[in-house]
This record gives sequence, structure tokens and C-alpha cells, in this order.
Amino acid sequence: MRLNYLSNAIGVILADVGYMSFVPLLVSIFYKEWSCTAAFLFAGLLSVGVGYILQWADHKRVDPDTLNDIKRSEALIVAALSWVLFGVIAAIPFVFNGFSVIDALFEAVSGITTTGATILTSFDIPKSLLFWRSFTQWLGGMGIIVLFVAILPQFAVAGRQMFFAEITGPTEEKLTPRIRNTASALWLVYTILTLLCAVCLYFAGMNPFDCICNAMSTLAAGGFSPNPESIGGYHSNAIIYIVFVFMFIAGASFVVQSKVLTRLDPRIFWKSEEFRLYTKIIVFVSLVLSAILYFENHFTIGHSLRAGFYQVLSLATSTGSSSEDYHYWSLNAKIVLFISMFLSSCSGSAGGGVKMTRWLLLFKYMKNELYRILHPNVVMSVKIDKVGVSNNVIKQTIFFLGIYFLIYVVSAIVITCIEHDIVIGGTSAIASLGIVGPALGHVIGPFGHYASMSVITKIILITNMFIGRLEIIPFLVLLRKESWKIKG
Repeated sequence: MRLNYLSNAIGVILADVGYMSFVPLLVSIFYKEWSCTAAFLFAGLLSVGVGYILQWADHKRVDPDTLNDIKRSEALIVAALSWVLFGVIAAIPFVFNGFSVIDALFEAVSGITTTGATILTSFDIPKSLLFWRSFTQWLGGMGIIVLFVAILPQFAVAGRQMFFAEITGPTEEKLTPRIRNTASALWLVYTILTLLCAVCLYFAGMNPFDCICNAMSTLAAGGFSPNPESIGGYHSNAIIYIVFVFMFIAGASFVVQSKVLTRLDPRIFWKSEEFRLYTKIIVFVSLVLSAILYFENHFTIGHSLRAGFYQVLSLATSTGSSSEDYHYWSLNAKIVLFISMFLSSCSGSAGGGVKMTRWLLLFKYMKNELYRILHPNVVMSVKIDKVGVSNNVIKQTIFFLGIYFLIYVVSAIVITCIEHDIVIGGTSAIASLGIVGPALGHVIGPFGHYASMSVITKIILITNMFIGRLEIIPFLVLLRKESWKIKG
């Protein structure tokens, strides 16, 4: 690890994170929330100041205008540390408004990782803070490093290492030969869809402030809403349908979406095996839940379908917003919801979880291995979209899934022991690791909060959120002793 390169890369990112915090500062000025203005100004200046100090700290040994030979391991460390520092900066406005340090960090990390779990017991807080919650989700949805690769000339070539250190999924599909153009294309699609969602919500009757906040959270697959009852609090089926459509979009690969928009060919969606699997599983599980709601909860057909499809998609894509309080649904309905938390969205999307590509790789690999038992001499390869997948990628996928579920089981057991509640332990662990947000039970359910959890539980959940957003590998790199060997 070369400290000068890490210092420069993190410094560049941290300075620009500081500039981003001036956006909610303008919101606080608009609403005359002067205490928040001071908080955002302090957070922004601190981030910018520390960022420039890090860039200048080693200026004699590295050209600050280029980071083009940064190594993959260094890029992974930069990605991990950038997200941790982003979480600290994002927590400062909450601390200024009376939150404890742990609660502020929990709310901030839940925002930047697009988890959507909250410690708010009351939504009677300044509007600029509510905006900040959604804005941090929007920045985290596509990824702060992907954003800076798109806009910063310092990452002209090094951007490739930085990009794939953060972007989700086991494959490295790109749109254009230049990774900076790819990052720009992804953010352009993301921004256009966010604006379109906000406009649709406005015409459905939502006020402008809530339109912006909900649109940012929805396309980020985050789930934070200015309404304490989430999307269900607006009591509008039209709004529920609009959010459902954009949640589905948020769970699909933005790479594929960009290709569709560029070539004006919607058939590209269905050519993707991952998208087909994503669609089929969402439809199947949603129909199962709808049937349960119809027969066991005695909902009407329309209500059953609306509630079933919305909640399955919300949890599967890790959005975590709610159309109604599913705490009062039957046990079988809750079991389906719990399963939905493990489904996940597509690679390269704003959603969290394991990702559909990994499930697809695992199922195809298992199918091939079962076939080899009957035909030992057969030569078979795993293909996705008619392209062969290397054995290294398959091994990494199996490793990822093993570590993912190990972290889930350990954190679930520890939280259960701390909170003396197996429902809280089992569901909060996957809600944080899968960056879903709300879990099951009255306390941390769709309209609940995590404020009553112990400090140790909150720290575990914060760690899970970081691991879930970074997809384990950068986190594990930080734990390796050789990653911290300092080189000239």
C-alpha cells in the first residue's frame, strides 16, 4: 500500500463529498432552518478541508493530478475508507441536531448505504434533515466513487480500478471502452429516472418537497421518506403504483437500462438472463403472497395484488418502503416477506443483497455438478447470456455466498442474545446486511424504528450495512495484514 496514493485518492473524494453537503445547506436556507445551516456548513468545510490536507500531505512524491497507476488492492482500500469517512461526515448534521453519536452514525450510514433503517421516533425534525436523509441515499444508490469517476479528471485511468472496487455484482460489464464515459452514462440514466419519478409523483398529488425526497430514495432503492408511514402514509393508490414501477426499475441493472435507452430497443431487457430471472421470481413470489393475503387476511383481490407485489418488490430490491403495515399480516405472509429479503436485485443496480447474477451462477453450477455425477467425463461450462463464466468467478461467487451467510448467521445469533428476541435478531441481521431497512416485528417493522436497540446492536447493524454496501470484498481486504504494508 502506497500512502501517498491513498492519501490523494481519499482526499479528492472527501473534498467533493464536502461540496455535496452544500446542497442541503441551500435547502436549510430556503426553509430558514439556521441551526441546520450551521451544521451543513461545518460538515462541508470540515470534509473539504480534510480532503485538501490529504491531497497536499504528500505532494512532493506524487503528482496530485494523476492517480492512474493505482493498484486494485489500493482501490479496494480507497473504496472502503471513502464510504466510512462519508458516513462520518453525513452524521455530523444529525449530531448538531441533538442525536447521540451512535444514533447519528446509524442514521447516516443507513442513508449512504441505502438501507433505510431509521432511529427516528418522531419525524418532527427540520425539513433540511429529512432532505439530507434522502439525498445521502441518492448519492449512495449509484455510488459516490462512480459519481467522482464520472466528473473528476484525476480518475481518468485509475477510474477503472475505482469503478469496479465499488460497483455491485460479480462481473465487470461496461458500456463504453472508457470507464469514465460508462460512469457518466450510468449517472445520466439515474438522474433522468429520478426526475421522471418526481414529476410523476407530483402529478399524482404529492407535494413538491416530498416528491423530490421520495424520488431520490426510490431510485436509490433506499426507502427513506418524509412521511412517518412511508408511501402508505399518502393514502393514494396512484402513488403506490408509481413508486412500484420505479422500484422495479431501480432493481434492474442501470447498465442494461442505458443500453436500452441508447439503442431504443426495450427487447434488450429480456435478452438479459439476470433480468428474466429477476422478473420471474418477483412475479412468482408476489403472486404467492397475494394469494395468502386473499385467503388468510381476507383482502380483496385488488388489495391483495397491490400489497403483495409492492411489499415483495420493496424487500427484494432492498428499498424497504411500505404501502401498509405488514406487522398485522398472517404468519405465512410474514414468512414470504422474510424470504423476499434474500431475493435481491440485479447486478449494477441501486439495490442491495446477494444479486440475482450470483443466484443464477450458483444454480447453473449446481445443475452442472449434478449432471457430472451421472456423466463424469462430460465437459460443461457455466454461461450467462451465452458467454462463458470463468472458474475464478464461480469460485469467488461461492466464496462470497459462504461469507455472506456466515456473517448473517453470526450477527443474527449475537443480536438475538443481546436483544433476547429471535425475530429481531434474525430479521434485523438480514435487513442490515442486505441493506433492506425495516424488518419484521412491531419494534423494527415497516413503521417502527431501531432507537430502542442497544448500543452494541446498533454498532453490529452499522457494520453489517457497510459490509452489505461494499459487498464484503473491500471489507475483507481491510482485515488483511498485507493490505497495510506501507510501500514507498
